[in-house]
Amino acid sequence: MTDGPRLIEVAFPLKQASLDSVHEKNVRHGHISTLHIWPARRPLAACRAALIATLLPDPGDSEERRRMLERLGGRVIRRARRRRLPGGKVEEHFVEETEGGILHWGRESGPALGWFRERIREVYGRAPRILDPFAGGGSIPLEAMRLGCEATAVDINPVAWFILKCTLEYPQKLAGQTRPLPPFVLEWPEFVASFVQAGGDRRRARDVLAGQIRQFDIPEADLSWHVRAWGRWVLERARQDLERFYPTVDGKPTVAYLWARTVKCKNCRALLPLLKTRWLCRKPNKRVVLTIEPGPDRSGVVFGIKAGVPVVGGNAAQRRAHDRRIGAGTMSRAGATCPCCGTVMTMLDIRMEGQAGRLGAVMTAVVVEGQGGKEYRLPTQEEIGAAGEAAAEVERVFGEIPFGLPEEPLPSKEALGIRVPLYGFDKWHKLFTPRQLVALGTFVKHARAAASELNALGYTAEWAGAILSYLAIQNDKVADYNSSICVWHTSRELIGHTFTRFALPITWDFVELAVVNDVGGGYAAQLDWLSRYLEHALLVGLGAQEPKVYNDSALRLGPGMFDAVVTDPPYYDAIPYSDLMDFFHVWIKRTLYGLATEVEGAFRHELSPKWSHADNDGELVDDASRHEGDSGRSRAVYEDGMARAFQTCHDVLRPDGRLVVVFANKQPDAWEALVSALIRAGFVVVASWPIQTEMSTRMRAKASAALASSVWLVCRKREGAAGPGWDNRVLEEMGHKVQQRLYVFWDAGIRGPDFVWAATGPALEVYSKYPVVKKANAPGQLMTVSEFLRHVRRLVVDFVVGRVLSHNGVSPGVTGLDDVTTYYLLHRHDFGMDDTPVGACILYAISCGLSDRDLIDRFDLLVRAGGQRDGVEPDEEEDTGEDGDEREEGTGSKVRLKPWRNRRQRNMGYDGEGRPAPLIDQVHRLMHLWTAGDVARVDEYIDARGLRRSFIFHQLLQALIELAPGGSHERALLESLSNHLAVRGLQDGQRSFPYAHDGADPKGQVPRRDGAG
Repeated sequence: MTDGPRLIEVAFPLKQASLDSVHEKNVRHGHISTLHIWPARRPLAACRAALIATLLPDPGDSEERRRMLERLGGRVIRRARRRRLPGGKVEEHFVEETEGGILHWGRESGPALGWFRERIREVYGRAPRILDPFAGGGSIPLEAMRLGCEATAVDINPVAWFILKCTLEYPQKLAGQTRPLPPFVLEWPEFVASFVQAGGDRRRARDVLAGQIRQFDIPEADLSWHVRAWGRWVLERARQDLERFYPTVDGKPTVAYLWARTVKCKNCRALLPLLKTRWLCRKPNKRVVLTIEPGPDRSGVVFGIKAGVPVVGGNAAQRRAHDRRIGAGTMSRAGATCPCCGTVMTMLDIRMEGQAGRLGAVMTAVVVEGQGGKEYRLPTQEEIGAAGEAAAEVERVFGEIPFGLPEEPLPSKEALGIRVPLYGFDKWHKLFTPRQLVALGTFVKHARAAASELNALGYTAEWAGAILSYLAIQNDKVADYNSSICVWHTSRELIGHTFTRFALPITWDFVELAVVNDVGGGYAAQLDWLSRYLEHALLVGLGAQEPKVYNDSALRLGPGMFDAVVTDPPYYDAIPYSDLMDFFHVWIKRTLYGLATEVEGAFRHELSPKWSHADNDGELVDDASRHEGDSGRSRAVYEDGMARAFQTCHDVLRPDGRLVVVFANKQPDAWEALVSALIRAGFVVVASWPIQTEMSTRMRAKASAALASSVWLVCRKREGAAGPGWDNRVLEEMGHKVQQRLYVFWDAGIRGPDFVWAATGPALEVYSKYPVVKKANAPGQLMTVSEFLRHVRRLVVDFVVGRVLSHNGVSPGVTGLDDVTTYYLLHRHDFGMDDTPVGACILYAISCGLSDRDLIDRFDLLVRAGGQRDGVEPDEEEDTGEDGDEREEGTGSKVRLKPWRNRRQRNMGYDGEGRPAPLIDQVHRLMHLWTAGDVARVDEYIDARGLRRSFIFHQLLQALIELAPGGSHERALLESLSNHLAVRGLQDGQRSFPYAHDGADPKGQVPRRDGAG
């Protein structure tokens, strides 16, 4: 292939890839995410689009390019949707969707896929070789296989390597193959009927259910059905061992047991339950709450259940406040209040009790399946006793399993996102109740027993190895929904899994599934999800090139030349992959030790590799706990490691190859580290595309400044003869380059912090052309990546503010607007007056040459809101938002703009500290003067500052009017000021008037009251 521009360097179906990537987050059946959890796995649609556009050359003809993009992404259309509101009213709204193309889930195997596969092979004359050195969950190599490429997937983490084998290798090796199902399936008529019906023979399925199963020969089936069969085989045997621990009461199957951790009150010594909320179910038509009363002897509490809790309050805010009050648990951010004596056990008290091993747990309620849905009742003595009996079985069960009880240590409390060690949870087995341990150990025991049965039935080593691996994957999936980190979602009546977010917080009230029953999250349900993925993966494997999967470091990739390296590297300090995935490491090791030589070798160490100081190699993450608390050393190791990893990619990439790097991190430091690593490794950025890949409703997006878009940077090798650049020329060229792309990104709907980072790619196309950039006016000095990116960010925020000031008209940006006002407009435009994650605000502040502390303390523009409270560390689980959002001032993770009426600093709006007053301060000063009713002072202030003749001040006023809610006092007041500026006010005799409360007249006229002074 000639080294001409690739399609991705000229054009890309950005809107289509974004729409289909976000849609994919709602997909479950057959999707890669249902095989095994892995942090931050990229959507398949985005990977597919990026790979095709990277591998194929740009056609050079605009019409041919348009046809190719439409064949890839389809067309964007608007469809009307109807939704029923809570009051019964039906509302119509429009949504954007794609039509055609191969990016939307369900259309990935359409006729156009064959066209692209043929075109790719024609261009290269063979199957192109694709490398992902940080392969993780496998989205990128899976899509490379789908396109007929030879995929090589590398990851240093054994859990990731194992997932990759199950995602890529086994489905490809066994695609298109069948063999007879094991004879024991004839004991399960409904299973055989499901298999027959899946093949399209409904009549025969009815015959099987009618008792004619023995008339049929044992059917041949593919790998997915063999995994279903052997998974059920494990479950049937486990049920026999475990059913006594999950008793059925009154004939109603148990769904889950709800628990609260406990601690002894330091004053009265009563057993104090630690409950975040007492709500059991909170739906519009179903409201159930747990009641707590001191026991007769006040040594503990007595629980009760109250159903049919009425809704109280005239509006939503009042209803939320009432619900918070009646559903409040014993826990607050300050600690736990004893129901028996009122003493508060502080978080420090609870932490010390936990570290001393004195945290307990009490069963509070049981969820059962009734005729009308889920029901809630108090636990019976039989159920409480069954849970207690399990504790005596733990040692026996794990005595039959390699390595015994998971005594491997948890990461230290200093590790990223790991909070449970603060409360005494220092070993992996402590994250599970005794009954959960017995259940998981039993599943491991029977999965291991399947090995000898598979051998006895004549399964080949390849088939048996694959089936056993999927049984290990199945145990991992069950463990994810079967730990004491899991919580009960009261608004949806279902269990949340351990890794709702990628951290290990402490949970006070948790849920324990009746895992052997047919419940969501239970063994049978998880087996169904796994098997559905296998059905899809086997289709991908048909005709695919054999993938290569390696458990190794990205710093030593070995020999080989690749046509493209496409990867999603670890993001600075965003996710501690190996710390979290050790949760699964301990179970995979116990399931397959001695049964699979290759797996045994990968899992030979106690836990997955972190960082080896001796080898100068390991997992790349900025985590000071791995470097004796030295944050500077930790950062240097990460940055140097990324540079070495990209240098290795450079070494194995063909001269005409491309490197594509996915990045989605909100921290400026993280971007600077990535960019520096790419440039040091000899790459130049030639294109970038911000693909929206996340739903804004996901928990992490709600609770943090996580980005909704992933920026895909396309790089090629820098020419060896490239000399240094000069900062003035680089910045000038960067300005032209970025301006062109910003309109494209804006029209594609990219907004907020994502928009800032979206511009980073096209800017780097200019900067990275040179190995170094010198300062023209400072001989011997270089423009650092940090300095360059500051210029980029300011250019972007000026563009956004220009759009705001011109009401989204054509605007090349703004000049002359001060930093503080620029920040205010950015924040108000993107977040309004709502609570906002501080990370996004820090990014905007840095982009404006400010700090969040300046905006809070010096300029009185922001106020801390929500999040962490004074003196409280973020140890416990994050709120899900189900109980509403209190608008109170805090000291932590969220901020909001201060309303104009609350900005009352004496010198606001006047010059000081050697700098003119920000324009936004001048507007707010005028609003206070106008409200006070003294038009003379209003005109005096306007004339003294020359505001009547300031075009940008008029623009600012109009923008603020547009940003203020329609019909609000703020909007009416701003309109009055704008009109007053336009007509130069009233006559001298009418200049003084009282107006000390409420709003201005909507028509902009100054109210007057005769006789007022």
